[in-house]
Amino acid sequence: MSGTPRDRAVVLGASMAGLFAAKVLAEAYREVVLVDRDRFTDGAAPRRGVPQGRHLHGLLARGQRAIEELFPGFTAELTASGMRSGDLGTRIRWYFDGRRLAPAETGLLVVGGWRPGIEALVRRKVLGLSGVRLVDGTDIVAPIVGPDGTRVTGVRIHRRDADTPEVLDADLVVDATGRGSRTPTWLAELGYPAVPEERVKIGLTYTSARFRFRDDPFHGDVSINPVATPAHPRGAFLATLGEDRGLLSLTGVLGDEPPTDREGFLAYAESLPVPDVIDAVRDAEFLDEPVSFRFPASVRRRYERLPRVPDGLLVVGDALCTFNPVYGQGMTVAALEALLLRRHLAATAVPRPGGFFADVARLLDAPWEVAAGGDLAHPGAEGRRGLMVRVANTYLARVQAAATRDARVTEAFLRVAGLIDPPQAIMRPSVMWRVLRRGGRPAAPVRAAATAARPTADDRG
Repeated sequence: MSGTPRDRAVVLGASMAGLFAAKVLAEAYREVVLVDRDRFTDGAAPRRGVPQGRHLHGLLARGQRAIEELFPGFTAELTASGMRSGDLGTRIRWYFDGRRLAPAETGLLVVGGWRPGIEALVRRKVLGLSGVRLVDGTDIVAPIVGPDGTRVTGVRIHRRDADTPEVLDADLVVDATGRGSRTPTWLAELGYPAVPEERVKIGLTYTSARFRFRDDPFHGDVSINPVATPAHPRGAFLATLGEDRGLLSLTGVLGDEPPTDREGFLAYAESLPVPDVIDAVRDAEFLDEPVSFRFPASVRRRYERLPRVPDGLLVVGDALCTFNPVYGQGMTVAALEALLLRRHLAATAVPRPGGFFADVARLLDAPWEVAAGGDLAHPGAEGRRGLMVRVANTYLARVQAAATRDARVTEAFLRVAGLIDPPQAIMRPSVMWRVLRRGGRPAAPVRAAATAARPTADDRG
């Protein structure tokens, strides 16, 4: 190490958040080292460190714009590889409470489908940058701090093919290890205060499988999405993977688990409030066995509320805030955090944690309000329901009802869901007037007892 402020940055985790961070760090540091437990290949295959990788992923409208800012031309390359994209309001069939939202030209692009394909393209681009290298098959042991404990100076790692750990010196360490991040534990061991957390327990289960279709169920659309609501807690996302293939992710909340046997999987799809999904897959060919991923709770770690944090350490991605994946916010927020990091790097050689965490907290407010607030609309979800949350969810149900009749309301709602506009945008007088004029009474929520009484994977054996 030369001791210059921008000699080496180390990114813990080659996740999407880690790759995005490495991209902007490579613009400022002589060397960027990505460290990850997984072994990587050149292909686009699911990996152990991303258990959610087999399930449907997408870039929200704002995420598509952010990734274009990071990698100009990325969307064109992704679609050239077989991924599909389309207008958020006309090429996705959105259903709430069994009713389709009125199609609306939004001018907003949504891109998605197969997570391993998206990640593989990003990884190739990042590893092709000057000064970036990947240390895979390696465990992250702990950060190294200076004698006074106020600055992180590196990280101790242990390659699985080596007998002893080694130390990577660093001017900056970025934790992108995901929801299992050990930074709160490391800070406690160093004598720092506990990291405050907000948590919303939703008990989500995704079960997904890929199919080959005999007939095209999309007819030019990118995805068919009957979204789970309190009145209809079972949901699904069925997306095209190009040609005659598609990926179906079924969702259940509060312990209602879509089965992993083929017969039970199809029966669950048939229980959805709209027939589009079961009609698409009933006679389709399974390309793999259904697989489940369980997501217990959304968690937001409030590093900005700590009175002190060691210099030289930042946290991004799911290590900072983990969203219920049904809202599709993870990759989008990670890209936005990277752009924020780029702005901090332009201002100072080594970003100060206090300033970065304060700014990223403001960035997270809107997506957290959408995801946590949406989950708390389900009566059985556990979390703090203030008056504003209850009022917002009552109004949002009416927005969704009005959007089945009014394309202008659909557009306003999808601009918020796509993180283009803040949640408060659907409270504008012009939108509120349409909601009050066109919205009917929302469907009544299904009681938790009724949901629990439905057959689960265990009940079906």
